[in-house]
Amino acid sequence: MKKFDAVVVGDVNIDLVVVGQSQIPQPGQEVFVDNMQIHVGGGAALFALSLAKLGLGVAFSGVLGADSNGSFIREQFAQYGIDTSLIETSKIHRTGISIAFNPDTDRSFLSYAGSNQELELERLELDRIAQGRHVHLTGYRGRANHAAFLAVVKQLKEKGVTLSCDVGWDDSGEWYEGVFELMRHIDVFLMNETEALHYTRRARIEDGLRHMAGYGKHIVVKLGAEGAAAMKDGVLTRHPAFKVEAVDTTGAGDSFNAGYLYGFLRGLDVETSLKYGNACGAMSVGAYGGSTGTADADGLRRFLERHEGGRTLPKAISQ
Repeated sequence: MKKFDAVVVGDVNIDLVVVGQSQIPQPGQEVFVDNMQIHVGGGAALFALSLAKLGLGVAFSGVLGADSNGSFIREQFAQYGIDTSLIETSKIHRTGISIAFNPDTDRSFLSYAGSNQELELERLELDRIAQGRHVHLTGYRGRANHAAFLAVVKQLKEKGVTLSCDVGWDDSGEWYEGVFELMRHIDVFLMNETEALHYTRRARIEDGLRHMAGYGKHIVVKLGAEGAAAMKDGVLTRHPAFKVEAVDTTGAGDSFNAGYLYGFLRGLDVETSLKYGNACGAMSVGAYGGSTGTADADGLRRFLERHEGGRTLPKAISQ
């Protein structure tokens, strides 16, 4: 028996969300804004919070500073039942902070990586990570850490866990083709549309998915306002997005990941998992903060009932 449903490995920081101001003040200028809010941030952390809210047993592996922000994050994790025993405490860096400006058109950030810089794959205690029946990995950086990432993936597979990975944006701009080698060993491989098109060098997402299907058996691509698509065992499935008013898109992709993997870990089909992912992403954008808008399983059920006209839901969510 595994101790956790899922262990999440990756980044965690503080998000300071500035509401009502899209520009950094000029030298000597003071600008008053509508609001400032403090939330837990970092893609892996937002995913973990959303998955825990849905009722799964989650542990988090990352690095925090020995400061009040680190304590705040630990308290937030504990509030939702996330096990923090795998989190290390830095003796060098403070907890990372990202200042997010939220204009009407797009977001911009000022970020300090802080203790996240110390998360090294080579230092992970894989026997402890494998206490989860599923492990979600983030932090892939292409050629820079491909060998280490692939080695960890292979070792975890040998320990009998299922794996998911969200590669995220490639800051190097290379879009390293070694990612396809990685896909062969991942049970659910997640990315957004722009990332998928960059990696596959294709112009249409359907073509990109077909290309990736030659390497991975289960690929999921987030399509923003168009919903999401998955290619599993050569079968393409799409599900449209839910129409909601967006307040803050921070963490929407991570919330989608949580909804999709909630379905996957419950043994549900691809179409239902896509629906859960789109619903969680839609709820996420309705509030400031990356995980504030995500709901528990009962909230997910109510959301789907409102948006699907009372259609009967699978037992996994209707109970």
